[in-house]
Amino acid sequence: MHHHTRADFESLRDQAVTLRRAGLSRRQIRDRLHVHNNDILNRLLEGEPPPDWTRRPNAKDDLRARARELRGRGMTYDEIQVELGCSTSSISLWVRDLPKPPPRRTAAEQAKLANRKRWEHELAVRDKERQRTKASAMAEIGTLTDRELMLVGTGLYWSEGAKSKPYRTSETVTFINSDPTMIHVYLAWLSLLDIGPGRLRFRVMIHESADVAASELYWANLVGVDVATFGKTTLKKHNPKTVRKNVGEDYHGCLVVRVLQGAELYRRIEGWWHGITAAAQGPRDRRTLR
Repeated sequence: MHHHTRADFESLRDQAVTLRRAGLSRRQIRDRLHVHNNDILNRLLEGEPPPDWTRRPNAKDDLRARARELRGRGMTYDEIQVELGCSTSSISLWVRDLPKPPPRRTAAEQAKLANRKRWEHELAVRDKERQRTKASAMAEIGTLTDRELMLVGTGLYWSEGAKSKPYRTSETVTFINSDPTMIHVYLAWLSLLDIGPGRLRFRVMIHESADVAASELYWANLVGVDVATFGKTTLKKHNPKTVRKNVGEDYHGCLVVRVLQGAELYRRIEGWWHGITAAAQGPRDRRTLR
């Protein structure tokens, strides 16, 4: 570069500063203004800070590398922020592909966790034993003879069915239950006693707050009849004061099964029950399971 006047220098300096402020790098300014002498370029840009982006990559890369290293040591975003003084959003961007450090636990928490693991294992073992016991018990029952079903059904009716009271003779055979397995056994027993489907009447009893239509359908499917043949459903008033456990998906209310013209059958059931009672109190040898 030849001898420049002060004015030339000032005009060049203005241009250089303008370009610098527009975000150009030293190399871009050098090429744009044809100033290839480093010292002169330094003087032209004296006191002008470089634009952020020319400075940033290295600083940012260093920070990023440091953030990743700290994350690798298991530090949280907040801890890294305190250490490096950059925003958690930046930190997140730099380290989010790294695995999340495992939560740090105190000795007490660690012990508690170990206890819970032990307890869960213990419960799983117990549950296996429980299932094994149930399965082997189920196998012990095997098939039911007619006589056995007859006795089971009688006991079932006498504990769960409607009974005639001395002060209120009502010899009706009505069975109400919310347990589908009880209903199954009861219906099998009625079938054994030759009570045909034509003599059965069904209806549902349920809290008004439940899904009534769904429950009617549930029971109709369970007993294998058309829901249209059901009697009028009895709705129990919802009392908000009582905290009731039997709500939700699995609550279907109760099924009421009534046998038409059941007085004769009722007397026989009562007789059978007295027979069972007398036999159970009789001599031990008559009661052994063969």
